[in-house]
Amino acid sequence: MSMGKRLSAEFLGTFWLVLGGCGSAVLAAKFGGDSNPLGIGFLGVALAFGLTVVTGAYAFGHISGAHFNPAVSVGLWAGGRFQSRDIPLYVVAQVLGAIVAAFLLYYIASGNPDFDLATKGLAANGFGDGSPGHYDIWSALIIEVVL
Repeated sequence: MSMGKRLSAEFLGTFWLVLGGCGSAVLAAKFGGDSNPLGIGFLGVALAFGLTVVTGAYAFGHISGAHFNPAVSVGLWAGGRFQSRDIPLYVVAQVLGAIVAAFLLYYIASGNPDFDLATKGLAANGFGDGSPGHYDIWSALIIEVVL
């Protein structure tokens, strides 16, 4: 497969992953507040991420390998399954796909008068106040390393 087709597949797959996964977290996780039965919650967001990866892999896996994440590309290289010369190109395509999806998601979310980027963010996570359970940095580090 040509490099142009592979990079286009990585761009589109990463775009799809960010729009579907992060979009579910921003637009539908607690849509209308915690008491709204239509909110999808953490399980719904997890399923949205999983389903976007699966559909992206089916759509683009035969073209690019369906990495959709620089960490996956580097991991495949470390395992001897990916050429190091292709990593920078894949990473650029993946980052650009994510940026375009984030801009589109921001535009969609901004259509809600209650949306405020500073307080609601775009599905960012982390530790402390950035964690739904307010876990500290050491808990975040341990779970990242172990999983």
